[in-house]
Amino acid sequence: MRAALSGQMLILATSTIRTMTERHLPPLIKKRARHTLRISRHSFRIAVFLGGAACVAAFSLAFAWLAETMLEWNRELTHAYWWSALLMLPLAFAGIRWLTMRLAPEARGSGIPQVIAAMTMQAGPAQNTLVSLPQSLWKIVLTAAGLLAGASIGREGPSVQVGAAVMLAWGQWWQKRPRFAIGFRPEALIAAGAAGGLAAAFNTPLAGVVFAIEELGRGTAVRWDRLVMSAVLCAGFIALAVVGNNAYFHIEQSILALHSSWGAVALCATVNGVLGGLFAKALLAGPKAWLPASRRGWLERYPVLLAGACGLLVALLGLLTAGATYGTGYEQAAALLNGHPVDSMMFGIAKLGATILSYFAGIPGGIFTPSLAIGAGIGDNIARLLPGTSDGQLIALLSMAAFLAAATQAPITASVIVMEMTRSQDVTLLLLATTLAASVISRQFCPRPFYHTAARTFRREAMHKHPVVPAISAATHP
Repeated sequence: MRAALSGQMLILATSTIRTMTERHLPPLIKKRARHTLRISRHSFRIAVFLGGAACVAAFSLAFAWLAETMLEWNRELTHAYWWSALLMLPLAFAGIRWLTMRLAPEARGSGIPQVIAAMTMQAGPAQNTLVSLPQSLWKIVLTAAGLLAGASIGREGPSVQVGAAVMLAWGQWWQKRPRFAIGFRPEALIAAGAAGGLAAAFNTPLAGVVFAIEELGRGTAVRWDRLVMSAVLCAGFIALAVVGNNAYFHIEQSILALHSSWGAVALCATVNGVLGGLFAKALLAGPKAWLPASRRGWLERYPVLLAGACGLLVALLGLLTAGATYGTGYEQAAALLNGHPVDSMMFGIAKLGATILSYFAGIPGGIFTPSLAIGAGIGDNIARLLPGTSDGQLIALLSMAAFLAAATQAPITASVIVMEMTRSQDVTLLLLATTLAASVISRQFCPRPFYHTAARTFRREAMHKHPVVPAISAATHP
């Protein structure tokens, strides 16, 4: 009897265990499998995103090497034959403008307005046109040609557009793989590539993050995206690993902030705020503003001749300053930061004019580094005209940041970029005060930020070429 009862109890216990196993173990296994799959998918998403940042860094470093090589060739050529610029610049400007119109119309100018415009558009052909990888590759070639000729342009703005195009093409390539489609948002890809391109170009990872937040991240969807920020830092750190932890501008002696430096802050902010605001206003107005209404149609009919005329004027400004206005202006700015004044007191104003003319020509090229050089030249003028106000190196440093902030109306980005590229953390407070004041003053002359205002033009052009066809609902059909 006891044996029978024990056997029944064993059978009942076994049945109960089997039932519990069938009911509860498979869902647990499924849950763990889903959790493991989720972790793997998230890790793979991060890996793909950072892989795109590595590609951006590689393109930026290669572009930097090419640009430096072209600048070196230009220096050798213009020093050996002083008259070469009179022949080279008009012909080069006309040829580059013609090639830009035929091969890469969206590559003209800085490149940052195109990126900003693309981030405000829906995914599709119009957005892809503004940050197209083929056009961006042409932008590298045409910008390098402009630097070889001696145009007053920089490579940082083009690096932003190239970085955005590389990152977007990378993400879209993975999206086309059904097994690996992991839902990248186009605006996140564009923001990460653009800011990563800037970080790698200047060797300033922190400045790339600030640029993404202040300039590109005006939409809340991108502003605090940790994946975007990680990609920007990754691109910057890769550049640091390859090039070394070296400042963009090497300063032999540290620039210190003194109690008497606040007078220099007010002076640099006022002068550069006015000139930077007028500079941005002139760029937005374009060459039409300098001609009577009856002659403005000529500019639209003969853009190549306009580019050639701008090249000739840039060459004349270069001859007046012994070639100081050719190229990015890096050498002159670095000399002023180290207390070595340039030969001509006209450098700052002449560089401003050469940059405006290079922009009017409609060739690819940025205004970031030229703006820094303009600010340094203006700071040199302030130090010479008002000796004893403060250290000349400090005035040059503050003027660089102030003019860039006034031209772009991005004071935080300008402060962090100048601080990081000169390793001048000791004067960060002075830089912030100068850039904020200069930005406020600049807004009185140019109420709207330059990059965002120029972005509207590119947005309209892209929407005109690729109009969005509204979807027709089923209710409209009979």
